Order: sequence, then structure tokens, then C-alpha cells
Amino acid sequence: MAPLTEGVHTLALEGGTLRYHVHGSGPVCVAHPGGPGFDWQYLRAPALEERLTVVYVEPLGTGGAGRLASHPHGYTRARYSRHLAALIDHLGVGRVHLLGHSHGGFVTQYHALHRPDQLAGIVLYASSPTTGPDFGAEIAARVGEFASRHVDAPELAPVLDAFAGVGAIASDADMLAAAKGVLPAYIAGYWDDVERWAPFRDGLRATYISGLDEHGAPDVVDDHAALAGLTAPALVITGRFDVVCGVRWAEDLHNLIPVSRLLVLERSGHFGHLEEPGLFAGEVCAFVTVGEGR
Repeated sequence: MAPLTEGVHTLALEGGTLRYHVHGSGPVCVAHPGGPGFDWQYLRAPALEERLTVVYVEPLGTGGAGRLASHPHGYTRARYSRHLAALIDHLGVGRVHLLGHSHGGFVTQYHALHRPDQLAGIVLYASSPTTGPDFGAEIAARVGEFASRHVDAPELAPVLDAFAGVGAIASDADMLAAAKGVLPAYIAGYWDDVERWAPFRDGLRATYISGLDEHGAPDVVDDHAALAGLTAPALVITGRFDVVCGVRWAEDLHNLIPVSRLLVLERSGHFGHLEEPGLFAGEVCAFVTVGEGR
């Protein structure tokens, strides 16, 4: 089967087998999901597929892809970048656009810094230049704002409990329970239309990936200095109500990257491709198609 035929593909890599899923037609945009450990399907954006060939990565360690011998450790940005390099070469279309969501944004930044030759542009969607102490403090502040906006909601306490338990995640079941538990804080207006979001919540799948390398050391992100040397043009996207990778970090990325555009989705949290799908897809498609003429 040709590498860009619609459907499911596999690619043998060092350490295991990567899967990827091709949907749509048009210029190629490779999409890397977040977590790390979330199944790729949450990131699917049919509105993008109307104008782009979207190659959704199912990273090693997640879903039906293979697992490292050191699982749940060893899934570093460097390793994911090597896998992206192999995948992009395999696609055989030259330079592509790379879209990374959340942790996938961290991977996209790394790849753009280390393999700019493969990229026509990048979309940093709900990303951050750092995962240091300030990153955790910012999450705590944004969750506090969320709690203040919903102080009378009877459903608030379980959400805050889910956030408090994130540090104790140690299994796939823990990871999935945490993802579902914090979801109301990740989506602006979740409690205004719970029925709309029920299928998304029920369809979430996640694998526990530790965030440590194979030797047990944290795979910390600190791209502040390096991003000044990024050569690929970037579209930076965040949601106004994103409690994880919100406006502060998007503005930092935008200011650090030499050629970038910032889009703040004013009615979205962490999942703008679902919360404001038309605006999200329109801006991404415009960025990619203009980039095809660079």
C-alpha cells in the first residue's frame, strides 16, 4: 500500500512499530498527539481533512503501536523525533507541515530545531517552551481560576481531586481515569453542554507513559534559548481558557520564534480543534496552503 493511501499504515522503527493513519486530501500535514500517551483519535479533525492530507501519528507506546522494552519509560522527545524523521522520509513527499498538540507540540518544537530540512512549517497547538517549575505553577493558577468560575458547581470537587492525583499516575487505568476526571477543566463550557462532550469523553483512550527516559531521568523541556534559532515558520495556537498550555506560553512561543503567527481561540480550552473547529481548521489550512508557495 502506498504511504499516503487512505487508512491505517505501519512502519518498522528502532525499538518497535509505529502506526499512522491517513485521512483527507491536499498538502500533507503530519499530526502528533499529546499526553504523552493519548490515543491519536482524540486529535482527529475532519474539517482539516477537507483541504489537507492529514497523517495522524500513533506514537510508539500508544494504542496499537509497539512498546519499548523499557516501557513506560524511554519515550523521550529525541526518540519521538527520530521516529518522525523516519516517517516523513517514508512518506516520500519532501518537506511537510508538522502539527503537534500539547506534548506533541513539545515534540514538534524539538523536531523543528533538529530536523528543519524536513519541514515547510509547524503548528504549535497548545504547547509551551518549558515544563519547568513555572509551568506547574501556571497550571495551578489557571486551575484556580477555573475553580473560581465554577465555585458553585457540584461537579467541581471531583475535577479538583483528579488534578490532585495526577502525580500518582502509575498505570494505563490511572492515566485514563485522570484524563476523564480533569476533562471539564480542559474544555471551555463543558458543563454547559455535557451531552455534546459525552461521546468524546467516552471515546478517550490513554496509555501511561512516565515522561522519564530509559534511565529514569525526567525528559524536561526548556526550549527558551533554542527557539530563537528556529527556521521553520510557525503558527502558534492556544485556547483562551486552556489551563495547561494557555495564553502565557503561546505568547512566549510567538515572541521567541523568529517567524510566527499567534492565534488565540477565544471560546476554547485545550481542544480548540473540537471547540471551535471551523476557525481552527480555517487558520491551519490557510497556514499550510500559503506555506506550499514558500
